[in-house]
Amino acid sequence: MDYINLGATGTKVSRICLGCMTYGSSKWRDWVLEDTAAQPFLKRALELGINFFDTADVYSLGESEAVLGRALKAFGPGRDQVVIATKVCQPMGDDPNARGLSRKHIMHSIDASLRRLQTDYVDLYQIHRFDPWTPIEETMAALDDVVRAGKALYIGASSMYAWQFAKMQETARRNGGARFVTMQNHYNLVYREEEREMIPLCLDQGVGLIPWSPLARGFLAGNRSKEARGETTRAKSDDFAHRMYYQDSDFAVVARVGEIARQRGVPNAQVALAWLLHQPGVTSPIIGASRMQHLEDAIAALAVKLTDEELKTLADAYRPHPILGH
Repeated sequence: MDYINLGATGTKVSRICLGCMTYGSSKWRDWVLEDTAAQPFLKRALELGINFFDTADVYSLGESEAVLGRALKAFGPGRDQVVIATKVCQPMGDDPNARGLSRKHIMHSIDASLRRLQTDYVDLYQIHRFDPWTPIEETMAALDDVVRAGKALYIGASSMYAWQFAKMQETARRNGGARFVTMQNHYNLVYREEEREMIPLCLDQGVGLIPWSPLARGFLAGNRSKEARGETTRAKSDDFAHRMYYQDSDFAVVARVGEIARQRGVPNAQVALAWLLHQPGVTSPIIGASRMQHLEDAIAALAVKLTDEELKTLADAYRPHPILGH
């Protein structure tokens, strides 16, 4: 396993982050693995040297955090040797205050997340999207208080427009508060709109990128067509992915991934993930794993060193997309 600084911080994280949306309760999504089925994946991730785990309160409405907390207690080398990231913002119920980035919701949510994770603090507390209905000053002050209380070491953000991110960072700077050290954005070979504004901003400010959906929800594995959505339960029921990635140029990109993968004798997933690992500012792509091979391919991708010609071949087929994932 390779390790890298988390953005401009001194904390070291594995170059692969295991995303835990796949683990929790099948009542939330039919493709989610329940606790017993999830534990082997978390155990194997630790064995492979992964020390960085990403979840969110909204995943299985808290059960994903609980599954992760139990696994780290059972298999973990110790709290000081793992890096736990979770998120706040998405609706956790029907109550109007059970969502968003108000002080009230943030303060309630961090305590609830810590209870489920069975820990005194999280390493990275992320806002799960921008909240246009709460003043930025309120959100940033509340997040700073979470850090000052020792409940989070760092704060991070997720998909939003670059101007929104810049405004939040400047608000924190002006008030002497904690600033975001990471951006968890939508970034992969078939969705590169982040290269226009958000990624240059993060590179300039030393903010680490921890992209979500690095394999485009499995689309880059090369087993999709406009008629067949894929092999897994999630792929077959994933209308969101079908709206995002199925334009003609996306299939052209996948064809190039497949060609290079065949030449190298590796699966598509390793080439697609290796491309992302080559991109400036990328700290740790967040991968999901519902099959053990998903984990093995992610680790193997670290050893795939693409040539300049291969990187150009992969990039050239891309065509612009509408903004997706905010």
